[in-house]
Amino acid sequence: MAMSVEKLITGYVLSLLAALSVLAVYSEIRSRRFGPARKQDRIFRCERCGSIYTDDADVDRSRCSQCGTLNEPFEF
Repeated sequence: MAMSVEKLITGYVLSLLAALSVLAVYSEIRSRRFGPARKQDRIFRCERCGSIYTDDADVDRSRCSQCGTLNEPFEF
């Protein structure tokens, strides 16, 4: 039962690619499960000093960290 060199190399390369694909999928699943959850922050732009900053999504108005002015969220 002899195999050609081309079939051996192809089988070796395909098995390495399959193993790398499995490791990549496993790593992605693991990082999503144990990694920190992404927060949906709101973006604010100070009307007084022009500073741009973020705050929690549940905040309707936020105080600027530079000058202390209350600002509405910035809409794109």
